[in-house]
Amino acid sequence: MTDHAEPAAGSAAGKAHASMNAGIEHLLRVEAPQVLGALVRRFGRFDVAEDAVQEAVLTASRIWPADGVPDNPRSWLIRIGYRRMVDLLRADRSRRRREQEAGVAELAMREPDRRPGAARETDDSLALLLLCCHPALSAASQVALTLRAVGGLTTAEIAHAHGIPENTMGTRISRAKQRLARAGARFTPPTDTDRDSRMAAAMQVLYLIFNEGYTASVGDRLARVDLTGEAIRLTRMLHASVPADAEVTGLLALMLLTEARRPARTGGHDELVPLDEQDRTRWDCDLIREGTELIDSVWDRREVGPYQLQAAIAAMHAAATSPQQTDWPQIAALYLWLERLNPTPPVRLSRVVAVAKAYGPIRGLALLDDLNRRFQLDQDPLIRRRERAVNAHLLQMTGDAAGAAGLYREAASLTGNLVEQRYLLDQADRLG
Repeated sequence: MTDHAEPAAGSAAGKAHASMNAGIEHLLRVEAPQVLGALVRRFGRFDVAEDAVQEAVLTASRIWPADGVPDNPRSWLIRIGYRRMVDLLRADRSRRRREQEAGVAELAMREPDRRPGAARETDDSLALLLLCCHPALSAASQVALTLRAVGGLTTAEIAHAHGIPENTMGTRISRAKQRLARAGARFTPPTDTDRDSRMAAAMQVLYLIFNEGYTASVGDRLARVDLTGEAIRLTRMLHASVPADAEVTGLLALMLLTEARRPARTGGHDELVPLDEQDRTRWDCDLIREGTELIDSVWDRREVGPYQLQAAIAAMHAAATSPQQTDWPQIAALYLWLERLNPTPPVRLSRVVAVAKAYGPIRGLALLDDLNRRFQLDQDPLIRRRERAVNAHLLQMTGDAAGAAGLYREAASLTGNLVEQRYLLDQADRLG
């Protein structure tokens, strides 16, 4: 056995070692966006700075478990990242043979007063979030870059969340950084002209991250708590920066009220538990209280947006102590309002469910047939799996067991989430 052998996993020393490594990993995830913000502010090159930060984090993950965490870990990481940034920029300049490509970075390396000093204690996460949501990027690239730069997730983790190979996700992130560089994106607050669009993009990105975490598209777990937790953390930060923004408040309320139900969504064997069958005593009362207070605080505003409406619907679910007490007619009316503001396939399908719960499965099936005829919900890649599951459930309620079983099996074939797939196949098998 060498002097540096790992402690046995089951020993007290092994547990302490694992706990220390977990603590370091969490610290690095929290500090990485702040280090990235410091380097981007100093050098003005997001693409290169992100690579430098990753190298600094890798260096820390090798050194800190043996030598201990430094007194000021952020300053330590900035110093290592700064040195690597300079190396990367010099190599880039040498390769390109163009002095102008260095720009701000040239000043940063030549002027002594621009050398790294004490780390700032400000939180750069918001500025990074808005930068990652630059309009030059597609929605998919905005989500991936936000998770990498602001959320601190690895490329492998992001790829897993999206169900694609790691090298494919790496290419997507790399191209997003290059596109930011070509667009001349800067680490600055949004201007008056693009603030609304940047804020809207940021909310959409956070909403997508939360949804992917709440029901993972692939894998053997129903939810990805790391993604929902990160979405809530970033939305709290966004809300703190604009507390008067009713839609940001609505988005945070929606996430909290939805996350409150997560503990009851799976049973003792990790099986999916539908909303009507959940043990509501397992819902998180603190999150429900906070989310309800948030949506109540902005509900009387003159204009109500899509996130506020969705939060109001979630609050109505949370207020019902049993399925029978759920005010489905009111929820159906809210979904109709939401559909007029945001006529997307998921919203339309959710209205079908609410109408069926409020007025019976025949009415729900009629509405679904109409929407399929007019908007082809059954062909939409975003919801075609859920459309078949909803259709199957409504047919089951009418007594059409054979039709329902076939649609449950179709739905199961369209999901990569194994927990969801098992539930759908179990439903089909029960019907024969």
